[in-house]
Amino acid sequence: MTQFFGKPRSHMKKTAIATSVFLLGMALNAATLDPVLLWPDGAPGALGTEDKDKPTLTPYIPDTGPAPRAAIVICPGGGYGGLAQHEGRDYAMWLNAHGIAGFVLKYRLGSHGYRHPAMLQDAARAVRIVRSRCEEWGVDPSRVGIMGSSAGGHLASTLLTHFDGGDVAASDPVERESSRPDLGILCYPVITMGEYTHQGTKNNLLGNNPSPELVKLLSNELQVTKQTPPCFIWHTFEDDGVPVENSLGFASALRRAGVPFDLHIYEKGRHGIGLGDKPPFANTHPWAADCLFWLKTRGFLRN
Repeated sequence: MTQFFGKPRSHMKKTAIATSVFLLGMALNAATLDPVLLWPDGAPGALGTEDKDKPTLTPYIPDTGPAPRAAIVICPGGGYGGLAQHEGRDYAMWLNAHGIAGFVLKYRLGSHGYRHPAMLQDAARAVRIVRSRCEEWGVDPSRVGIMGSSAGGHLASTLLTHFDGGDVAASDPVERESSRPDLGILCYPVITMGEYTHQGTKNNLLGNNPSPELVKLLSNELQVTKQTPPCFIWHTFEDDGVPVENSLGFASALRRAGVPFDLHIYEKGRHGIGLGDKPPFANTHPWAADCLFWLKTRGFLRN
């Protein structure tokens, strides 16, 4: 019988099946709550009152594991023109399987007429809401991260570099909370609006003729400071949608600022790969295990 790392393949197959059943059970043993309107009375700058004008946050809360638990706000990709479910709900279920609460953000889109700063407003509000309702959701307000893929990675990196500490004098208690994430996870992210940008993402975010000042402001590799939170960043060499230079540039900026980061560049893999698997996540891309290891070092993973 063929051997694999010293064990028969039949043994490895049984182990994989057992692991998949275990993770599926954990993922199913979680509560998916109704979407929460970010602004019940209407978002700032709303262009209408349709569903596309109403950003929401959908909580996925594990029923197992100790509380208060870590939480991550998830920004799906889609070029600021759509929202990819496999980079939203699937990530939340994966996090749930490891005892972390996931919150999938439905943010406003360029394809619906929105431009910066609407998307950043939505991401900041999402982090504030998680902190403001931490007791209800069993979340530790000091362990709230943000995660994004592709254009969602740009949105996540925008909040990582454009956060604020909240307004203590605000009449809205949500607005009193800090929007600074405690860490960031960036999956094949768009980072720059410069040479290596994804043009469709840039157009949807900034319009067709943005000013040089706006291009610089939203080129997040130029906005990193020593206050930027620690980050896990991954990309693939083969990515022909968003150049790997986006991740390399952001990591270099973090290095110069003295901000801790984990950077992984894998040779193989197309753009938009996500986890590379579906529930129960028995065969995820290696980045998932690397990320879990990093989350544990950051105190986000305790099981």
